[in-house]
Amino acid sequence: MSLPHRTSVIFDLDGTLVDSEPNYYRAGRQLLARYGVTDFGWEDHTRFIGIGTRETLAALRERYGITAPLDELLAGKNRLYLELAAASTEVFPEMRKFVERLHAEGAPMVVASGSSRAAIEAVLACTGLDTLITEVVSAEEVPYGKPAPDVFLEAARRIGAAPADCVVLEDAPAGAAAAHAAGMRCVAVPYVRGTQDDPAFATAGLLFPGGQDEFTAQAAYDWLCRRPAPSTPSAPF
Repeated sequence: MSLPHRTSVIFDLDGTLVDSEPNYYRAGRQLLARYGVTDFGWEDHTRFIGIGTRETLAALRERYGITAPLDELLAGKNRLYLELAAASTEVFPEMRKFVERLHAEGAPMVVASGSSRAAIEAVLACTGLDTLITEVVSAEEVPYGKPAPDVFLEAARRIGAAPADCVVLEDAPAGAAAAHAAGMRCVAVPYVRGTQDDPAFATAGLLFPGGQDEFTAQAAYDWLCRRPAPSTPSAPF
């Protein structure tokens, strides 16, 4: 089997391609501690997985009554995260295999993430994924982050693909909702245990309920081959 020639693949980054959430959590804790917030825990962090960094910090700023400007918080978290990411970022092994196979077949690929462009590029560079995926879109570059479809629609525009011909890989309900709103098929690989039953994941064409422990490059590839990309936006998914 081989991929339908029109198929383009859009990857979320954090929690989908790479296990960057521990670094984001540590960066968030360090940042909040500077403003007197010391009780931010992992469970608090998981509520924002899949949400853009700016939107996350805006919510935390309001929750904790932080008076510092949002741009100051954003710059501070990005600096902290980049230091941690450069030191250690793990690519999920089966995701790397999947990217390598798509690259070998010449399938158009793009990373579309809620992280800053600097963070996306740093992670791709330190993991070597930048040699396989060269196009990236940050939620900073569109009006609204996930669950709005903007970042995925911009990703499709940049690679010249129709939304109906795109497949999104996502780990978070907000990302799956964004893919559905964009009119794109979705392969869902939940990062947070217990979220597999979230209604947003019901819109995914392929769901790996066990997350990365269950995901395999071969299973995802076989599904793409069995599901030819529609030739017109009005065709059924």
